[in-house]
This record gives sequence, structure tokens and C-alpha cells, in this order.
Amino acid sequence: MKKDIEIPEVKDVYIAIVKEYNKLFKNYDWNAYIINNKTVDLEMVLIVTSGFSENKSTATLRRKLDKLPAKSYAKLELIPEELFALNNIFKVSFFEENKMYDKTYVFRKNTINEKALQPIPVMDVKGVLVK
Repeated sequence: MKKDIEIPEVKDVYIAIVKEYNKLFKNYDWNAYIINNKTVDLEMVLIVTSGFSENKSTATLRRKLDKLPAKSYAKLELIPEELFALNNIFKVSFFEENKMYDKTYVFRKNTINEKALQPIPVMDVKGVLVK
């Protein structure tokens, strides 16, 4: 029975944490984004995020996007720097051409920092990326 279940591999969908200037508060914020680097739209995108360590955990955030167009991105949430000391998990599910995909992205504790910045596809900025 299990051998008959097809679990498609998620490709070209990423989660990125990007440091951006906030003009309103005149400081820098870290924001999480979902990136669709595919040539097709994603439908009914569900994102569940949380952070945890051995003795701390955050509230769970749930977000739904009806559609994430091809070669685009969407802001998910602000990430306070205090959460960088936690493991931050993003569970993403979506439909692509009537097939459901699912992937868990993990930013391990203390991996979100200035030294880890790299070019982010589609967004043309630098940030911390999990593929």
C-alpha cells in the first residue's frame, strides 16, 4: 500500500529571511518570504510556522495564500531577532496542477545572521535562504 503512494518532490519553492529597511520606524527588520521560482502558479498555499528550542517555543502562525504566481514571492511575517536563537520551522503545502505538495523548511538556531546572507532568487536581494 505505501509503495503506491506518490509523494512528489518540491522544487523551486523556497523560504527566505530578508533584512529590510523599515521607513516608518527607521530601522532594519527581518522578514520571512515564500518564493515561487517555478514557471507555474501555486494554488491554495498553506504555511504553518513556529519556533522552538529545548525550553522555549513560540505561538504557531498559520497563513493561506489563494495563489502565488509563477516567478513571484509573498511576505509571510516579521521575524524578531530574539527568535534567531530558536529553530524556526515553516511547513508549506500547496497545489500545483491539481497535485498536492508538502515540504518543511527549517532555519536552525543561530543560522539567521549577516554572515549567512546570499543572493535570493526572484527577489533580487540578499537574505538567508532554505531550499
